[in-house]
Amino acid sequence: MEKFIDNLSPMDLMRSEKMSLVQLIIPVESAHRAVSYLGELGLLQFRDLNAEKSPFQRTFVNQVKRCGEMSRKLRFFKDQLIKAGLLSSIHPVVEPDVELEELEMQLTEHEHELIEMNSNSEKLRQTYNELLEFKMVLLKAGSFLVSNNNQAVAEERELSENVYSRDRYVEASSLLEQQMRTADQSGLRFISGIIFQSKALRFERMLFRATRGNMLFNQAPAGEEIMDPLSAEMVKKTVFVVFFSGEQARTKILKICEAFGANCYPVPDDFSKQRQITREILSRLSELETTLDAGIRHQNKALTSIGYHLTQWMSMVRREKAVYDTLNMLNFDVTKKCLVGEGWCPVFAKAKVQEALQRATFDSNSQVGSIFHVMDAVESPPTYFRTNHFTNAYQEIVDAYGIARYQEANPAVYTVVTFPFLFAVMFGDWGHGICLLLGALVLIARESRLSTQKLGSFMEMLFGGRYVLLLMSLFSIYCGLIYNEFFSVPFHIFGGSAYKCRDATCSDAHSAGLIKFRDPYPFGVDPSWRGSRSELPFLNSLKMKMSILLGVAQMNLGIILSYFNARFFHSSLDIRYQFVPQMIFLNSLFGYLSLLIIIKWCTGSQADLYHVMIYMFLSPTDDLGENELFWGQRPLQIVLLLLALVAVPWMLFPKPFILKKLHSERFQGRNYGMLVSSEFDPDVEPDSAREHHEEFNFSEVFVHQMIHSIEFVLGAVSNTASYLRLWALSLAHSELSTVFYEKVLLLAWGYDNVVIRLIGLAVFAFATAFILLMMETLSAFLHALRLHWVEFQNKFYHGDGYKFKPFSFALITEDDD
Repeated sequence: MEKFIDNLSPMDLMRSEKMSLVQLIIPVESAHRAVSYLGELGLLQFRDLNAEKSPFQRTFVNQVKRCGEMSRKLRFFKDQLIKAGLLSSIHPVVEPDVELEELEMQLTEHEHELIEMNSNSEKLRQTYNELLEFKMVLLKAGSFLVSNNNQAVAEERELSENVYSRDRYVEASSLLEQQMRTADQSGLRFISGIIFQSKALRFERMLFRATRGNMLFNQAPAGEEIMDPLSAEMVKKTVFVVFFSGEQARTKILKICEAFGANCYPVPDDFSKQRQITREILSRLSELETTLDAGIRHQNKALTSIGYHLTQWMSMVRREKAVYDTLNMLNFDVTKKCLVGEGWCPVFAKAKVQEALQRATFDSNSQVGSIFHVMDAVESPPTYFRTNHFTNAYQEIVDAYGIARYQEANPAVYTVVTFPFLFAVMFGDWGHGICLLLGALVLIARESRLSTQKLGSFMEMLFGGRYVLLLMSLFSIYCGLIYNEFFSVPFHIFGGSAYKCRDATCSDAHSAGLIKFRDPYPFGVDPSWRGSRSELPFLNSLKMKMSILLGVAQMNLGIILSYFNARFFHSSLDIRYQFVPQMIFLNSLFGYLSLLIIIKWCTGSQADLYHVMIYMFLSPTDDLGENELFWGQRPLQIVLLLLALVAVPWMLFPKPFILKKLHSERFQGRNYGMLVSSEFDPDVEPDSAREHHEEFNFSEVFVHQMIHSIEFVLGAVSNTASYLRLWALSLAHSELSTVFYEKVLLLAWGYDNVVIRLIGLAVFAFATAFILLMMETLSAFLHALRLHWVEFQNKFYHGDGYKFKPFSFALITEDDD
C-alpha cells in the first residue's frame, strides 16, 4: 500500500507552492529599477526589515511624501473633471512614461493654473450673482415702494391692523403715517435685499422681535433660481423690503441681515433712476455671461488635456509610491552603497527574479550586479496557490474559513465539485437551475466589460462567484432531473411511468396507492409519485438516506486527507493514533449504517434501520428477527461496536505518553532518530524543535488530545446529523415550489378571467424570482458553506497559515492613494 502511494504522481494542486526565503543585495544606483521590475513580475513578498522604525525615520520618506503630494494633486484634477462632467467623455491615451521630477513640475503648473482659473471664475460668478440679485431686488422692491399718499395710507392702515393693535403703539403708528405723508428725510426709511427662501420666515420673526414690531416687512419670491457659489447648486431666494424709522432700528436690521446671510442692495425712490440702474445691470450681466462662458470653455479645454493623461499619471504615481514604500522595507549595508532586502519567493519563480535583477543592473548601467541567494528559514513560509478565473472563487471560499497552513492539503481542489453538488442536492429543480444558468452565462459573457467597471457590493460578489454560480446551476439541473421537478412539476422525460393507480386516483384518502406494472423508470424519480399518498414518505426516505450516504462519504474523504497530510509531514504518530482510530470509529457506526442503507435499497427489505442502530447499542446480543438484512449481521455488529469502543482510548491515550517518552529521551541525551510530528514540525512553528522540547508540558498536551478526541467522537454523531440539512432544505424547496404552483398559478388559471390570470402569473413569477431564486439560493449556499467549513474541513484542515502577498503593481488599487 505504501509503495502504491509513493508511486502516485505529485499532487501539485493539493499543496501550496514551495517557498524560499531569499536575500537580495542591490546596489543603490539600480535599486529603484530593480524593485520596479520585481513589482511588474509580482512574485516576491518583501519582509519589513525596518519594522521598529516609524514611517518618518525611514530612508525614502521624502520621496514617499512627494508621491503623496502628487496623488493629492491628481485627486484634485479628478474632482475638477467630475465637477465639470468631463470624466466619462474622455478616453485616456497611452504615452511613454515621463520622469517623476518632470511629472511633478507638470502637475504643479496644472494645479496653479486650475486654482487661478477657479479663483477668477468664483470672483466673476460672485459678481454675476450680486448683479442678478440686484436686478431682482430692483424689479420686486419697486412694487413695494409707494409714490403717493393714498398708497401710503393704505399700507399704513394695513400696518396698523396687522402689527400695531396694542394701544401703546397708536402714537408710533400715527407718527409713521405723518412721516410717510410728508416724505421727510428723517422719517420712514427702508432697507431692501434678498435672502434664502428657507430663512425668510425666521428672518421676519427676528426683525419683528428686534424692532419690537416697529417695522413693516414685505417679501416676494425672486422668480429665478440663483447658483450658490459654495455648493454650486441652484437655490431659491426671496426679495424683501423692510420699512422702519430711526437710526437705531437701521443698525439692528443691518446686523440681523448680516447674521442671516442676507444681501442688502440700495434701491432709489425715483422710478427713472431704477430703470436707469436696471439697464446698466442688464448690460453688465450680458458682459459677465460672455466672460464666464469663455472662462468655462478655457477651463474645460485645460481639464480635457489633463484628462487624457490622468489615468496614466495616477497609475505612474501609485507605482512610484509603492516602489518607495518597498524600498523603505530594505536596509542599507555598512558601506551605505547597497540595499539589503529579504523576502519570500516561490521556488519556480527564483529564475525569473534573478533575471529581473540582472535586467535592472544592465538597464541602470550599474558596475556592480545584484546578489540573490537563498537563506535558511526558521519561521513558516506563506501559503500561495496558483489560481485562475475559474478556481479563484472556490479558493476564496476556503480562505474565508482560514488560510491553509504551508503545504497542507488544499480543500479547494475538492470544493470545486462538492460545493456546487451539495448546493444542488438542496436546490434540485431543473427549471430553477436553468434560470440560474442563464444568469451565470450573462455574467460570463460580459466578463471582460464588467471586470473593468466599478460594481456595487452585491453585484461585485455575484460577478466574483460567476463560475461558482455556473456549476451550481448545472448541478441543480442534474439533481432536478433526478428529482424530476421542473418548477415542482414532474415530466415523463425518460419514458413512461413504472406505476399505475389501484383506484381511480392515487391522491384520495381511501386509495390503496400505486402498483408496479413495468420496469423501473430509467432515470430519476418516477413521475407517478407526485400527488400520490405515498409521495412524502417515499421522498423523505429517499432524501434522508441519500443525505447520510453523502455526509459519511465526505467525512471519510476529510479523514483520508488527514492521512495524506500526516504522511506529507512525516508524522507517523498522527497516522497510527489519529487517522486509524478515526477511520475505525466513524465507519464502525456510520459507515455500517451506510452499508445497511445500500443493502436495503438493493434487496427491497422492510427492515427498520432505526431499530437496528438503536438496539446495536442497547442490546447488541439480541436476535434481530425481521430486521436482519444479511447473514452474520449480529456478530458483525458486536465486532463493530467493540472496535468503536476501542478506538476512543486509542485516540486519547497513546499519543501524549509517546510524546512524553520521546521528550524524556531527548532530555537525557540518548541517541534516537528524530521523529517529526505535527506538534514539533519546524515548518509549522516559528521556533526550533529544541525550544519546544524544553517547553514540553505533558498536561497541556494531554488536555489538547482529550479535547480533540471528545470533539471527534461527538462530532461524528452531530456532523452526520448535520448532513440531514440536505434532506430538509430539499424538501422545503420542493414544497415551496409546489405551493406557489398549485395555490397561486393553477388557482388563478382556474378563473376564466384574463386579469386574474395575469395577476396570478405575476405573483407566481415574483415569488419564484425573489423567494425561490434569491432567498432559497442564498439559504442553500450558506448551508453548503457550513457543511464544508465545519463537517468536512475540521477533519484535516488547520487553516492557521498566512497568505502570500507579493509586491505587485497589478494588486495596487485606487484605494492605495
